[in-house]
Amino acid sequence: MVPTTRPRHQVTETDAIAHALDVAARRWPEKSRGALVTALVEEAARTLERDEAARLEERRRLVDSLAGGFDDVFYDGYLEELREDWPD
Repeated sequence: MVPTTRPRHQVTETDAIAHALDVAARRWPEKSRGALVTALVEEAARTLERDEAARLEERRRLVDSLAGGFDDVFYDGYLEELREDWPD
């Protein structure tokens, strides 16, 4: 193994981790269980990034759909009238 200055992480093969590794082994049968841990982490990061981008796009779409939707709530001159009560 090549020495590294990077942090290392231990993962105990619990039942849930063993299941995830078994599933990953079906996708990447050539990889060792240690390499599968890395592959799973990388795949999870890609999935989370896609989900995050999709959520952000959905929020933007919703904001855009509401933009200008309340133009008729306040009458012309409302802000000026409101500001008349404010001290200078």
